[in-house]
Amino acid sequence: MTPRGIRNNNPLNIRRSKSQWKGLSETQTDSAFCQFESIEYGWRAAFYLLTRTYYGKYHLNTIQSIVSRWAPESENDTEAYIASVSRISGIQPDEPLGAPADHAARWLMLGAAMAIHENGTQSIDYIAMMRGWELCPK
Repeated sequence: MTPRGIRNNNPLNIRRSKSQWKGLSETQTDSAFCQFESIEYGWRAAFYLLTRTYYGKYHLNTIQSIVSRWAPESENDTEAYIASVSRISGIQPDEPLGAPADHAARWLMLGAAMAIHENGTQSIDYIAMMRGWELCPK
């Protein structure tokens, strides 16, 4: 069965909220997570949250700080999530990622590793992920 995040075109499983994401599907049938018109728009929203909100607004720039906020202990095994993303990406949990504009590859690796962890699959469409990165304002 296709993982929920992939079915919803929402590879990082962004929760529903008041945010009116660009590319959000008109019909939302998932009670918990956003559904996007295309996987590119799901990636765009994910990278917007990671780079504009987590990095830009909250000044989070390590896997440990980002995942601790993204996947809090109240909902997840946060330490296992951090270890998984670090292992998949090859980036140490407390290693600074750098500014997204200067270190795009590190942020793309973070997004891919989080999507693999969230969806339990390595069948990520990396071209769509890069298109989503390009759609995201920097």
